[in-house]
Amino acid sequence: MKRPFGRVLVAAALLVGVAGCGGSSDTKDEGAAAPAAAAFPMTIEHALGTTTIPAKPERVATVNWANHEAPLALGVVPVGMAAANFGDDDGDGLLPWVKERLTELKADTPVLFDETDGIDFEAVADTKPDVILAAYSGLTQQDYDTLSEIAPVVAFPKAAWATPWREIIKLNSKAIGLEAEGDKLIGDIEGQIKDVVGKYPQLQGKSIMFMTHVDPNDVSEVGFYTTHDTRTLFFEDLGLKIADSIVEASKGTDKFALSRSAEQIDAFNDVDIITGYGDEKNELLGILQKDKLLSKIPAVERGSVYLLPSTTPLGTAANPTPLSISWVLEDYVKALAGAADKVK
Repeated sequence: MKRPFGRVLVAAALLVGVAGCGGSSDTKDEGAAAPAAAAFPMTIEHALGTTTIPAKPERVATVNWANHEAPLALGVVPVGMAAANFGDDDGDGLLPWVKERLTELKADTPVLFDETDGIDFEAVADTKPDVILAAYSGLTQQDYDTLSEIAPVVAFPKAAWATPWREIIKLNSKAIGLEAEGDKLIGDIEGQIKDVVGKYPQLQGKSIMFMTHVDPNDVSEVGFYTTHDTRTLFFEDLGLKIADSIVEASKGTDKFALSRSAEQIDAFNDVDIITGYGDEKNELLGILQKDKLLSKIPAVERGSVYLLPSTTPLGTAANPTPLSISWVLEDYVKALAGAADKVK
């Protein structure tokens, strides 16, 4: 399962010095061309307002999901970041790809904000940040206003929890003065995706949907992520096609998840592959195949289904983020290709 980050991250990391906890270094690799310095003060527009960052941040804090991954990928260790609250199988508040990156940087674990009951504004303030990154987040206007009293805040560009991985990198790297390095990182990840997907031509053009968590004891409804969700958008990076039924259902709503009753399952007749979250004993597919209604979904009937173990790092990594993509890519694509093999 573990994937080395070196090939993806080194090219970008060479452009910036490895940071100590909470700062960025001006040290440059002798063999790498130095990008143009970012201009500060910098103004960034987003869905919750306009943020001005007066000078290149030295102390970077992040809130909500995965915003720490872009600076970490570029060698900048935040002074504080949200503790992982999903997929953290050993309970230390760090997902494995984050832990590996901190080890590579020889950095201590930053302050971890407990967001079980929402953002801990006092803990964020205690880290004395120069900027707060939240390009992928569910910030409310009140959250944003409160955080803005602590430091400049970069919120999501359009909608809560709907920022694709490229924009996560673009916005968060720009805010810390490393936009060119962020662009390089995006290119490196795209190259890795191309290499891996190229091994599995059977994926090309197959239609797919991502099913949300299903209660094995109640399959009267089927939930699915819409085209506004990053899990669904990632399919296009993998050469897959978001099923027309999902595209159509996503029109006219800004919700990232919807559901259909079991009586409406014929809506999914156009789906070649179903992926989503399963149960810990991996019994959900069998339950679906035995249900008198859901068993009629063609993908369920033929078994072209790959269900991720929902509470493990693998299940978490299906939501693509700057560091998780490299960690999960080989296993995720191979599993989807196995499901594609069952499509006739």
